Amino acid sequence: MPSSGRSGAPSRSKPLEPQPSDLIVFAHDREYVLEAFRSGAFDAVEVVSEIADRNFFRFLGAERILQDLADSYPTPRVKEEVPVWFFLAADLALRLHGRVSFHAFPYVVRSGGLLSLLSPQQAHKRVDPTTGDLHLQCAGFNRKNHYERETPCDEDTLRKLSKDTAPAALQRWFATALPRALKSRRAFDRDGIFIGDGSYLFVPDNPAYEGSEVLWFDEHHHPVTINTVAESERGRLRKRRCYKMVSLLHTNPAREFFIPVGVRVLPARAHEAPVLYEMVEAFIAAVGTGVMKLLLLDRGFLDGEAIGRCRRRHGIDVIVPLRKNMGIFADALGLAGSPEACWQEMPAPAPEPAPKPPRPAAVARREAKRQRTLDARRGERVPPPKHFVFGVHNLTSWSGCPIPMNVVVNREVETSGEEHLWALATTRQWDHPGTITRLYGLRSAIEERHRQLKCFQDLTTFRSRAFSLVVHQVVFTLLTYGLLQWQLHRQERAELNRKTLPRVRDHLLPGREQIMIFYQDRFAIVDKYEYTELLLTLQDGPRQKILEKTRQLRRMMYELPGPRRGPPD
Repeated sequence: MPSSGRSGAPSRSKPLEPQPSDLIVFAHDREYVLEAFRSGAFDAVEVVSEIADRNFFRFLGAERILQDLADSYPTPRVKEEVPVWFFLAADLALRLHGRVSFHAFPYVVRSGGLLSLLSPQQAHKRVDPTTGDLHLQCAGFNRKNHYERETPCDEDTLRKLSKDTAPAALQRWFATALPRALKSRRAFDRDGIFIGDGSYLFVPDNPAYEGSEVLWFDEHHHPVTINTVAESERGRLRKRRCYKMVSLLHTNPAREFFIPVGVRVLPARAHEAPVLYEMVEAFIAAVGTGVMKLLLLDRGFLDGEAIGRCRRRHGIDVIVPLRKNMGIFADALGLAGSPEACWQEMPAPAPEPAPKPPRPAAVARREAKRQRTLDARRGERVPPPKHFVFGVHNLTSWSGCPIPMNVVVNREVETSGEEHLWALATTRQWDHPGTITRLYGLRSAIEERHRQLKCFQDLTTFRSRAFSLVVHQVVFTLLTYGLLQWQLHRQERAELNRKTLPRVRDHLLPGREQIMIFYQDRFAIVDKYEYTELLLTLQDGPRQKILEKTRQLRRMMYELPGPRRGPPD
């Protein structure tokens, strides 16, 4: 391969020769690579498509986050046969493609995105001159291979490493290493909004699923106690085997991203509240105070002592709904019912103005006519329900909470006149109590996120009954989801973060083919016309060098896979 000492190549310090186990991070340096190419120096040329996985791994390589995560990964191996960074990248590639089985690894490797982390010497393509079939030839990460291999490592190596990783250690790593890496890259929003939530992961009714339990659920997938349901109503219940998942996610007021920063998989009957507050403590220990500023929870996490500790020790405000049998709820309701109570109506949220392209005249006329028809029918429309709020500060009737709480009572009035009362307790102050209600509205989006993960990213399609692999699948599915959300937000494509993974891939499918030119540890991207222009405008000397190098690469491309040509082990 050409080196920096080649005649006419740009003068820069010669990079260190990478070892097979090193993470190869190629820097995008268009000026440097094209200058070298015009002088006849290049390492490889590849035609690529701008697809989701290639962009994803290019982004991770540019941010250098894989090595940060690999440095603290709780690997069970004393001897590292496969570098941890590649193990992480391979697992991310599987999840990005929606594959939950490690047997799909050879297919995922051939898609090309994962290979962007390897140098052309470590992985290159070959074409069978007889059949025209495309083969991959990979160097691997050790010298134990006696035959050419088509994947950098065996899929069973990935499976065994995943299974042998301790579930508790893996969940601690996810809850500490990822927040540290994100903080160092300024990925957390300044509003510091985090959401804690619990969900159930359903599995087949097979007792071999380690740590799973069977519960009764109603038609809304809410757990119920069978003894408290009348016999006439028990026909609508269903017995299901499951785990419980407690998650901690980060978002912003505009809901432009949802990044999981902590997860725990528990037996179905375990209480989620202590686990969540342990995750909050672990997050604070990893990134320090000031990052998490507001924590939105549901009723399952009502714990006065823990809420007081969050506020006093870490400066975290909490918003959580109250149960109707709590004394503080009764006190707030009594104050709200007094003649002096000042209820305020919640204004309807203003829709975000969407940019509209100019319309043809015929379409504009039809729209104007439609609006006139709607205006004529407005008298027939049913008025929307109304929402009123009443706020009271510094209630101390929650005996289990060491600090005063502020309460916002919400009254929703349906068009039929039916009223619904519910209340939110919070440690945050407000100018208008409706601010607290609107902030808590962010938590309802979690249900849609769980639905997307379970339905479109196969969060609950568990191929193995081993608890370690169940936890592994949950952790790496959330890790992939969070990193992809961060990538799209960082690249100002946050509108895609609200779509499912298949729809994201549809948006990121190739729109054109481009050509990547590699030189040393840098690359440049050009389109096919620019590449043709480069070739046609070369001087005779550089053109001859490129011709010789191209012929050499072409001969290598059509070498059939065969016995390994390296020195003996």
